[in-house]
Amino acid sequence: MKKIIITGGNGFIGSNLVNFLLSKKYFVINIDKNKYSNGSYLLKNIKNKKYRFYKLDINSSKISKILKKYKPEAIFNLAAETHVDRSIETPKDFIDSNILGTFNILEQIRKYQKKNKKKLRLIHVSTDEVYGDLMKNERSVEVSPYKPSSPYSASKASADHLIKSYVRTYKLDAVVSNCCNNFGPGQFPEKLIPTLIFNILNNNSLPIYGKGQNSREWIYVEDHCKGLLDIYKKGITGESYNIGTNNNISNLNLTKLLLKIVEKKRIKIGKKVKIKFVKDRPKEVKHATCSAEKARTLLNYKTTVSLKEGIKKTFDYIKKRGTRPFDYNINIEIDNELTPSTWKNKEI
Repeated sequence: MKKIIITGGNGFIGSNLVNFLLSKKYFVINIDKNKYSNGSYLLKNIKNKKYRFYKLDINSSKISKILKKYKPEAIFNLAAETHVDRSIETPKDFIDSNILGTFNILEQIRKYQKKNKKKLRLIHVSTDEVYGDLMKNERSVEVSPYKPSSPYSASKASADHLIKSYVRTYKLDAVVSNCCNNFGPGQFPEKLIPTLIFNILNNNSLPIYGKGQNSREWIYVEDHCKGLLDIYKKGITGESYNIGTNNNISNLNLTKLLLKIVEKKRIKIGKKVKIKFVKDRPKEVKHATCSAEKARTLLNYKTTVSLKEGIKKTFDYIKKRGTRPFDYNINIEIDNELTPSTWKNKEI
């Protein structure tokens, strides 16, 4: 049975990846420090003997003990600080997690392989934000120059370069994925789509940066998970692969699409639900979109959920669960390990 470590497995993408890999019969070890944006509620009902959880920061030296104990085939590195706004306010957190945390993972793998003579594949999950601002009809490709414009994207770009250096210097088996904007059920409500949905359900205004012409490419989180599995199975060591949909939409048109979906569901929209343009963030990326042609051609990667279908699923999930964003922030207090059937504290 193949064992997989996922760092950041309690985050939005990470928790979806945990469930996805378990459904594919992998043994999954989840490492997460359980910070504020965790999606641990998506995992709280797991009853699977092939699942373990460790509450750890990726900067911890104890990761070496987990490698020794489980001897995994691969690590999916999703542990990261991810929000652009917060990176502008507190950049140090992003340096500590996204750069130094990645460095620690690389060092733990390097030492593990040197001692055990066993290869271990690293799939590092990055972002298309590393490519920076694009022209309106331009798409980033894997060889596009990096032009990060925020502490968040700069920290992710730094990690990408660090990983490539370890591939070349230490012969590590590592692959980088650069994905467009994710969305789907269970996303923390600091992101655009869940924010808009919560505000509609709570009869609040809909904040849109600038004049709404900033555009992004969106991918349903389950399609991203499928792409990551394709990269793990078929990706070439040292290569990067963009994961996306090739569908770009302005924030204004995205908001209008969401409102149309809500109207078709015959849900009454409150009088306060109006688009409100707010000041852009400093050095805001106007257009971000990536070409996934390489992954489609070489990995046979395919997306299955359209933007419209994904928004419908996300809206239905949030409406069913509740209209208060803080209902999603379930902080599970556990020191070391979560076993499938019981909560147990075990020393690593």
